[in-house]
This record gives sequence, structure tokens and C-alpha cells, in this order.
Amino acid sequence: MIKRTLPLLIGLSVCSLAFAQDTPPATHTATTTTRTTTTVSNWTSRRPEGALSEARIKTAIANAGFKEVKGLKFKDGVWQSKARGGGKQWVDLRVGPVNGKVYVDDAPSKLNQDEVSAKLAAAGYQNVHDVDYKHGLWSAEAKNAHGHDVDLLVDPDDGSVVAKSHD
Repeated sequence: MIKRTLPLLIGLSVCSLAFAQDTPPATHTATTTTRTTTTVSNWTSRRPEGALSEARIKTAIANAGFKEVKGLKFKDGVWQSKARGGGKQWVDLRVGPVNGKVYVDDAPSKLNQDEVSAKLAAAGYQNVHDVDYKHGLWSAEAKNAHGHDVDLLVDPDDGSVVAKSHD
């Protein structure tokens, strides 16, 4: 009897394996809805071509006399962070993405509003307006040589454009 039962059990096992392979597995479908929120900003969050690396920006900040840096991020066309030098006060900094120049939030400007407007006009910008000094940089709105609206961040010492963004 064992001789007859053994082949029968083997045959049933092979049949059950074949049947299991023919049966498609149960599938579950789920629908996922993703909602994306976009914040519109005139300034790009990408660094401009020729921008310095984060490590080079940290070196520029250290070379400007600051020992501690926190919260370094690229935002609104420039690098931004808080830093502390020899004193205990933390200051807000902006750093030019290409020139690596450090701009301290409350530092005085060597140029006045009219001088900044004149420097931008000499650089080819037209209809310069809303020139304002804040966060260690001059900001202005103008039209570029192609007639497109641009937002500008301007160096307070020499009037050069540190960052620009298309409106």
C-alpha cells in the first residue's frame, strides 16, 4: 500500500504546485492623490551659473572674521545665515553667490539711493525704481537691456549687481 500511496502523494503535490502557478496572485489597487503647493517667488532657489559652493561661502564668511555660522541656505538670490564673530552677538548675513562678498545686515552703505540708481543706469538698466536699502544690500526694480522687468540686489560699496531675478 505504501508503494501505491507514495506515487499518488507525489502526483498530487506536483498538481497542486502547477495549479498554484496558474492562479494569478491577488492584487490590490490603491488610488493616491498628491496635492502640490507651489510658492511663487521672483527669486530662484537655484544658484546662478558660476556660483560658489557652500564650502567656499563658509570660507568667505570665516575670512570676513566670523567664527560661528548657523542656518546657511541659498534663498532670494543670495546665501543667508546668522554668524557670530568675536563678540556674543549673532548677526544676519547675506553673501554674494558669485563674488562671495559678505554683507552684514546692519552695516552702513557707502552709496546713497541716487548713487545706486545712477550706477544701475550706467550698467544699462532702465526705469530704475523702488531703490531701498535693507539687510545689508540695496534692492531695486528696473528693466534690463531687453526691456524685461528685473529685481536686483546691489552692493552697497560699489553699486555692482550681486543678484538679479526676472519678474
